[in-house]
Amino acid sequence: MAFKITDACVSCGACVDECPTSAISETDGKYVIDPSSCIDCGACNSVCPVDAPQQA
Repeated sequence: MAFKITDACVSCGACVDECPTSAISETDGKYVIDPSSCIDCGACNSVCPVDAPQQA
């Protein structure tokens, strides 16, 4: 199950560099995870200050 970034996201970008598959991108000031690239590793969640990335 892929991760999804919730509305709790504060757009800090901490998750982007942690993603080993570059599945996270910014669109219109919001970060999103491409579910087809996400390997469900949880690296994004471990660095997020507000726990915005959650398993979908």
